Amino acid sequence: MSKTVTFRITRGTGEKTELVDYQTEVGEGMVVLDAVHQIQAESAPDLAVRWNCKAGKCGSCSAEVNGMPRLMCMTRLGEINLDEPVTIEPMRTFPLIKDLVTDVSWNYEVKKRIKKMKPRKPDNEDGSWLMDQEDVERPQEFRKCIECFLCQNVCHVLRDHKLHAEFAGPRHFVYAAQLEMNPIDTADRLEDLKGPDGIGYCNITKCCTKVCPEHITITDNAIIPLKERVVDKFYDPIGKLFRVFSSRDS
Repeated sequence: MSKTVTFRITRGTGEKTELVDYQTEVGEGMVVLDAVHQIQAESAPDLAVRWNCKAGKCGSCSAEVNGMPRLMCMTRLGEINLDEPVTIEPMRTFPLIKDLVTDVSWNYEVKKRIKKMKPRKPDNEDGSWLMDQEDVERPQEFRKCIECFLCQNVCHVLRDHKLHAEFAGPRHFVYAAQLEMNPIDTADRLEDLKGPDGIGYCNITKCCTKVCPEHITITDNAIIPLKERVVDKFYDPIGKLFRVFSSRDS
């Protein structure tokens, strides 16, 4: 059953933006991205929107739908009150390029500085390692991240306080956890997490977990364990004493 719906979409570049109303006919099964494409075809051919797979796996079409950060391709119109205008805005944490497209390149620069995997010496002559299945499975959920950056968008440290120079954000803590919890990795990222990555700024509101389209338990399974490791290394007095004597013996 079709229905004419009003979509209120951000138009403009930089700080010069406005919300513009467009009306289009929608039908059963459509998602927000379908409506945006239809508006492009009918009345706004210059409307800028980033998308790629339309299957919830590339993370390209992140936006804010009625104030909620979501993937437009995974947000069904049947889940939204269509009796009122549907507001579609770009992510607010990153600089606006045009309309619904933001510059997320900062995220890739942060990722570059995270220490890559440094595997320990293989346990077997064939170059393989011995490890417990539990240790193998622990970081697997972090691999599901599609880098949509919705978690970065809702994080108050970035969104409200603009501490991009001092805080890596939840997406990169997930990446760091994926490496730190790998049973063959030997690289030490804890000093970076404590320092330039600023994990101490996170106050565990779990807003990042709530918006993750891949349902990664970001806060409980990635950020909190990393915080615990930082505390154990830098703030545990018994651990410090043990390391002092260990270094003397070596």
